Amino acid sequence: MWCARGSRAIAAPPGARRSVAVGCAMIGVRERISMTTTAHAFDVDTASTPVGEHVYALELTDRWNTPAGTANGGYLFAVCLQALAREVPQPDLLSASGHFLRPGTPGPARVSTETARIGRRTGTGAATLLREDREIVRVLATFSDLGAAQGPTMEAGVAPVLPAPRECVDPHEGRDRGDGIGARVEYRMPELPGFFRGTPGGATTWEFWMRFADGREADPIALAALVDAAPPVVFDHGIGGSSTIELTVHIRRRPEPGWLACRVSTKHLVNGFHEEDFEIWDSSGALVAQSRQLALAF
Repeated sequence: MWCARGSRAIAAPPGARRSVAVGCAMIGVRERISMTTTAHAFDVDTASTPVGEHVYALELTDRWNTPAGTANGGYLFAVCLQALAREVPQPDLLSASGHFLRPGTPGPARVSTETARIGRRTGTGAATLLREDREIVRVLATFSDLGAAQGPTMEAGVAPVLPAPRECVDPHEGRDRGDGIGARVEYRMPELPGFFRGTPGGATTWEFWMRFADGREADPIALAALVDAAPPVVFDHGIGGSSTIELTVHIRRRPEPGWLACRVSTKHLVNGFHEEDFEIWDSSGALVAQSRQLALAF
C-alpha cells in the first residue's frame, strides 16, 4: 500500500504504497540469493533459515517499512521467493504471482513452501508467509534457467528514452529519506512529477531510472521486488493511497549491471480499483522484467 504520508519506495513525498500483505545470504540447495560478495541489505533482509521440512524462519525487518509502519509488498514477495528458490533446482525466477492478505510488520515470521512440479526446463512451487500464525502473502512461482533459454524471439516494445542518470532529478534531494524503504532504493527522473510538488499533473505513465541505494546489482528475484518499489502513477491524479491486492511478475532475462530504466503506467481506475503495469529494462537496453498488479486506490 502507498498512502498520503509516503510509502512503497519514496518516504518523503506527499504520497506512498504499503502492502496489505511478512544475516547474510543463507546456504541451501545452492547459493543464489546474492550476485555479489557483499552483504547488501536486500540479501540480508530476505534470507531465511530452514527450521523444518519445507519451513523457513526469519525476522522481518523495519528496514523496508513504509512510513505507515508496515513492510513494502515487494520485500514480502522477495522473502517468499528466496525461500522457494531453495526448493527447486532451476536457478532463475521466471514468473511469480502473489496475493497480499494482511499487512506485514517487523518481527518473527516463517515461510512454508511446497513443490508442485519439477520439470526439465521449469520448476514450480508455492510459498506462504506467516506472521504470528496469520497468513500475510501467498505466492505461486515458476523457475527456469534464463542463461540457457533459447527459442523463437520477437520484440515490439521499446525501452524508455531517458537522459543519463546524472542529468536527471533525484526526487529525494532535500528530503528526509527515513530509515525504511526510502533509504533502500534510489531513483532519477527527467523531471519531478506534479504530485511530488503537491500539484498532481494527471500523468498516466512515468519513466525513470532505479537501483538499490547500496550498490547491489539486480538479479531476477530482486527485479520481482523492484517492480513494487516506486510510487503509483495514480498519485498524479490526486489519489492519496493505493493498496496492492495481487501482483504478477515475469522475468525475461538476467539483468546486466547498472541503472535500470523503468516505465510504470495505469490506464484504468474503475470504482477504486486500478491496474499498474511496470517494465524494467537493463543497462544494455534489454527488457528484463514485466509486471501487472491490481490495487485499490483510496
